Amino acid sequence: MLFVSGCATADPNTQSRSAMLTEINSEPQGDYFIARRYYKVDYKFWGYIRKPGESWAAARMVMLNEQEKLAPDRELGKLGSDNGYEYKFYGKFTGETVYEPASNGFYPEFKLKGYELKNVTPAPIFKVPGALDPQRRIIAKPY
Repeated sequence: MLFVSGCATADPNTQSRSAMLTEINSEPQGDYFIARRYYKVDYKFWGYIRKPGESWAAARMVMLNEQEKLAPDRELGKLGSDNGYEYKFYGKFTGETVYEPASNGFYPEFKLKGYELKNVTPAPIFKVPGALDPQRRIIAKPY
């Protein structure tokens, strides 16, 4: 009789995710948002935005209104150079919904008024392997 024991692969991000959850729980409330750049070559959305203290699962994919302030990567003239970066965003949701044709999706519009770079190597928020690959035509949801 042959017994095969299953080997559960541990999540390599457990420790960094745990630290991230602790950080999220200690974020002060205020008039700002936490933003994570999610750059894809074929899509025009900007990335995910959430309120302070909320999980990434509650974040919304957004289209940026840059009439008042350019997105960080566009301001540098290096589109997508900040893929995966985390920011503190100042601005507001306009209440408008914007159609993005490549994804055939509708996303809330966020009017950017300012930003601060928080982290260039934040803890992962996606389970899907390769989610941050700009060439892959997948739209991963944060967890």
